[in-house]
Amino acid sequence: MGRIKKTIIIEGRPTWTLFDSGARNTYIISDMVGSLPEKTLAQGEKVTLGGKIHQFDRICIITALIEGKPVWTDACVIDEIGKDEDERRIEVLWGALAMQRWGIVLMPEKEDIDMSHYPKEFVEF
Repeated sequence: MGRIKKTIIIEGRPTWTLFDSGARNTYIISDMVGSLPEKTLAQGEKVTLGGKIHQFDRICIITALIEGKPVWTDACVIDEIGKDEDERRIEVLWGALAMQRWGIVLMPEKEDIDMSHYPKEFVEF
């Protein structure tokens, strides 16, 4: 399991993001949704993040730039993710499924991410 903090760009806005390979899904705080496309779920869901239970009933589609490369993913909308050890508010938690889709590899020893596996095309079988 690894965790790296980094600024990404969503809708032209710098966004403090936690890349967390221990989280399956991606989460975004409600303050960040703005004009992102949203969908209300038929039934609310619960998730435990940072030892706290969160309820959500909305998802949205994030289009972002990570290291200058365009990416997209779906994200569960929650009120708060939490703060990092420097008390900086985490706005997006980028989960393992989205990292796998975009070839994002965590490099904890450098406290950075590796985008060298970014797909040039998607091949489906």
